[in-house]
Amino acid sequence: MTRYGQGADGCPPSAAPWESAMSEFDNPPPTAAPPPSRPPFAQNWPPPPPLDPPPNAYPSNAYPSNAYPPNAYPPAQSGMQPYGAQSPYGQAPIGKIRGTWACVGLSIITLGFYSLYWYFSVHNEIKAHSRVGLGGGVALLLALFVGIVMPFITSSEVGDLYERRGQAKPVSGATGLWSFPGILILVGPIVWFVKTNGALNDYWRSLGAID
Repeated sequence: MTRYGQGADGCPPSAAPWESAMSEFDNPPPTAAPPPSRPPFAQNWPPPPPLDPPPNAYPSNAYPSNAYPPNAYPPAQSGMQPYGAQSPYGQAPIGKIRGTWACVGLSIITLGFYSLYWYFSVHNEIKAHSRVGLGGGVALLLALFVGIVMPFITSSEVGDLYERRGQAKPVSGATGLWSFPGILILVGPIVWFVKTNGALNDYWRSLGAID
């Protein structure tokens, strides 16, 4: 007869599977030992560099006082130049001087056709000289179709030549009023032409033009 706790051969029976699992849970295998502790990494940093530069980092003679002399860049001109000064446009072409009374006579003889030539020539010279203005072609077209506006435009452009040189305008757009409604007093257009052509001739003379 077999006793409880013995096998058929009289030896104790082998352990049950669940007993083997419980044995492993109660006695876990040994784990690896943790690495030895090390001092904080910050303790091994070198000391920070000083914030202030050394005394000789920027020597006093690095930028000598005469590197930029006072006259290296001349001061800007105020814009006011005496009468007879050079053209503000450099070597720009200079217009032709035209006798005032000769132009008046030619306009009368040619029944006004010379005035068209005068407008073309004058505005062509002003545009070539100052690089601004109507120009000869546009002035001729305006003189043909809306000639009433040309005295105002021509006097304005002649006055602008003086203004760009820093001088007072001897004539302006308002001078054209001598032409219209100045024509009602007959001599109004002649007064306008004497003023405008005379101012233009004086400007060309100031730049060296010869009569």
